[in-house]
Amino acid sequence: MALEDYRPDQERCSLCSYCKWIPQDKIQSWRFAKGCPSIAYSNFNAYSARGRFAVAKSLLDGKIEYTDRVIDIIYKDLACGSCAVSDKVCRYNLEPLENILELKTRAVTDGQLLAQHVPFIDHLRKEDTMMLGMPKSKRGDWADGLDVKDVTQEKAEVLFWAGCRFSFDEELRKVPRAAVTLLRKAGIDIGILGKNESCCGGRAYQMGYRGEFVKFAENNIEIWKTAGIKTIVTSCSDCYYAFKRLYPELGSKIEVLHTVEYIDRLIKQGKLKLTKKVPIKVTYHDPCHLGRQGEPYVPWSGKEKKILNQVVCYDPAKPRYNGAWGIYEPPRDVLKSIPGVELVEMERIREYAWCCGAGGGCTDAYPDFSAWTAGERITEAKETGAEAIVTACAHCERNFLDSTKTTGQKLKVLDIIELVQQAL
Repeated sequence: MALEDYRPDQERCSLCSYCKWIPQDKIQSWRFAKGCPSIAYSNFNAYSARGRFAVAKSLLDGKIEYTDRVIDIIYKDLACGSCAVSDKVCRYNLEPLENILELKTRAVTDGQLLAQHVPFIDHLRKEDTMMLGMPKSKRGDWADGLDVKDVTQEKAEVLFWAGCRFSFDEELRKVPRAAVTLLRKAGIDIGILGKNESCCGGRAYQMGYRGEFVKFAENNIEIWKTAGIKTIVTSCSDCYYAFKRLYPELGSKIEVLHTVEYIDRLIKQGKLKLTKKVPIKVTYHDPCHLGRQGEPYVPWSGKEKKILNQVVCYDPAKPRYNGAWGIYEPPRDVLKSIPGVELVEMERIREYAWCCGAGGGCTDAYPDFSAWTAGERITEAKETGAEAIVTACAHCERNFLDSTKTTGQKLKVLDIIELVQQAL
C-alpha cells in the first residue's frame, strides 16, 4: 500500500488521543499510564499517531514541505505499534502504525533520508547486516564448536535463525548457542545457515527502506525453498515479526515459531524436563514484535465493508492487527514451569507493554530517546521488586543492558532461554 491509501484514516482521525495512553482499566497508577514513547518523550502533538496522521495529510495536500522538524517527526518513531492496539486504543479501526511506516517510506522515496541511517543501510547492502563493522564472513562464528548442521550442505527438519544482533553481539551470543543446545537435547533435527544467513530486512522496513526489505525477504524465501525448509525457529523477535507478519505478503508459507513457543511446546510434550531449582524473582517484558505485532498477517478477504469511504474489517470489533493475538502466554508458561522462579508483572504488559526503545532505527539515530525509553521500562520493572527483567528479544536485551550500565540501576537483564538452560 502507499501513503495515499491511508488518506481516509488521516481524514477520519477524531483527535481523541487514545493512541497516547493505556486504557484506564489496564493500569493501576498514572505513573505508568502513558503508552506512546514518542509523544511522552517529545511532548508535542505532532509526535503522536494522530499528529502523524495530520503530517501525512498535509504532505499529501502540499500544505507543508520537508523541513528538519518534519523529518524529525517522521523518523523519531519506534514502530512499536502501541498506538494501534485493540479497539480500546484506536476506537475507529484506523491503521496509525501503517500510516507511520508509509510516511517513512514516502520520505525515503522522496530522497529525504535521515543522515544517521545512511551508514547502516550502506552496510546492509554490502554485508547483509546493519551491525556496523561486522562482515558477512563472520556471521556464523556464534555457532563455533556446536557441531550443528549447515542446511546448505545437509537436510534438517528445522532451521534455527539467529538474526543479526545475536550473531554479532558477543555478549549476547550465549543465547542462540543455548537455544540450539536445548533444541538438540530435546531431539530436534535442527540446522543453521551460518555465514549464509542474512538480515531479515525487518529493521530496514521499519526505517522506510521498503526496497531493501523486499530484496532480503525474496532472497531468504528462495534460500528456504531451495533447502527444503518447512519450519523456522528464531530467538529474535524482529526476525519473527518479519517472517510471520511481512513475508507472507511476498508469498512465504513457511511455519514460523519463536524459540519461546517451541520451548513451551517441548516442555508440555515432556521432551524438556526442567527440574533444577532457579531461585529468582523476575518480571517479563513483552517485546513489541513478539507481542502486539507478532500475530500472523491476515489479508483482506473481500468481505470487508466501507464506513465513510474507509475500508474496515468486516467485524469492527476485531481489527486485523489488534495486538491481542501476540505471543503472550508461552513465555509466561515457560517461566512458571521453572522451579523456584517467581514471576511478578509490571503494569504495562501484553499488548499494552511499554517499548524497550530499540525499534524503528531510533537506537542508531536518536540514542538519547532510545535510552530514555529503556530507562522508563527499567524503572517500571524495579517497581515490581524483581531481581531481573526477562525478555525474548535481542534488541530489548541489548537496550536494557546498556541502560542499566549507563544509569547504574541494579537489575539483571536475562533472556528467557538462559533461565531454561539453568533449570535443566
